[in-house]
Amino acid sequence: MSMMSEFKEFAMKGSVLDLAVGVVIGGAFQKIVDSMVNDVIMPVVGLLTGGIDFGNRFIALNGGPFTTLEEARKAGAPTIAYGLFVNQILTFVIVAFTLFMVIKGVNRMRRNAPSA
Repeated sequence: MSMMSEFKEFAMKGSVLDLAVGVVIGGAFQKIVDSMVNDVIMPVVGLLTGGIDFGNRFIALNGGPFTTLEEARKAGAPTIAYGLFVNQILTFVIVAFTLFMVIKGVNRMRRNAPSA
């Protein structure tokens, strides 16, 4: 069997195609989750915390008087961008919860499916 035919057989297996579709859908889903966190959740959290923009919360390790994270990074200052970290944690929690709900639903359907 030639290498090309082996590759074709491997690539056409159902699990490989399912994985490819999952990766593409996952990439699109990530953009939706990012938007939900950055455009919906974080503005509400900012409002509840007195207008704090978590995406712009940072510590300049060199003590520089920077007003924005972008300004500090352009100046080459070492920073701890803890606000962006908070955003990433929220994104992770949303993705993990969503996957939990999907898997829970799939497992429920499998239990209720008539056996063949």
